[in-house]
Amino acid sequence: MPLGTLDRSPPPFFRQGPSALTKLLVCAALALFLMVADTRLSLVAPLRAALATVLLPIQRALMWPVEIAANAGTYMQGLQQATQREASARAALAAMADKVSTSEALATENAELRRLLGLDPRMAPGRMAAEILFEARDAFSHKVVIDRGQHHGVQGGSPVVNADGVLGQVTRVYPLSSEVTLLVDKDAAIPVINRRTRQPAAAFGGVRGPDGLTMELRFLPANADLMPGDELLTGGLDGVYPPGLPVARVAAVERSAEGGFANVRLVPAARGDGVRHVLVLAPTGSLRLRAADAAASAAQAASAAAPAAPTRGPQR
Repeated sequence: MPLGTLDRSPPPFFRQGPSALTKLLVCAALALFLMVADTRLSLVAPLRAALATVLLPIQRALMWPVEIAANAGTYMQGLQQATQREASARAALAAMADKVSTSEALATENAELRRLLGLDPRMAPGRMAAEILFEARDAFSHKVVIDRGQHHGVQGGSPVVNADGVLGQVTRVYPLSSEVTLLVDKDAAIPVINRRTRQPAAAFGGVRGPDGLTMELRFLPANADLMPGDELLTGGLDGVYPPGLPVARVAAVERSAEGGFANVRLVPAARGDGVRHVLVLAPTGSLRLRAADAAASAAQAASAAAPAAPTRGPQR
């Protein structure tokens, strides 16, 4: 007989222990008894409480990485949202301040100036919010670089303002950024008008004062009507700056009997230190040219669309 066909199971006499079905029924009955006993008599409650107390530190230790990751994500998301809201609030504040400062100076003289100058109805200048990226690397000048350039529609010579007044002027335009020369720079100059006396003048930067670099008025006679505290605004007749924007305030006036001119030191209305959000305005001259071109195009289109008048033949 081959060995593979031999029956190696023990004879029934040597078999011992309960069967598998018996074990299953006993375990099921025991489990049911424990569940009923725990429900009725709470026999396993102390064991469960002790086991939970022992495993609690292990559970907390295993939960720490999950909690740290969740809190870090929430913190970064909240920080990003707060930064975005701050940027939006600062841009909105600069826009509101520009509107208030522009309309206040023009409210009393707008109709008279339009009638005298023969200008068209005023168009609101284009405004573009920008952010200062960094200061220029030239140590002998005061210039900053903003994050708006030719690709965004910035033009050379555009005024740059913030919530306090005129900050500077765009002097170089790159595809994605622009360079702004501040009013306190030695090469900066801006025409101004005295709010109190309506006297025009020219303010220049690059003057060393007690509080650092500041501005001054040049080419004014010694008997000019100027007082400390006079506010200087943009006149609006240069084709660059809109009228009524704050530029500087007269800090000191020195009159010399020997010299023919007065030495007038100014304090800029807008400081470049700590400024992050600004507004770039379109030059008023470009807006006027656009309005004139639009009016000419409309008139040409209207004349082309009008029917031609019939011509009469020669009478006999």
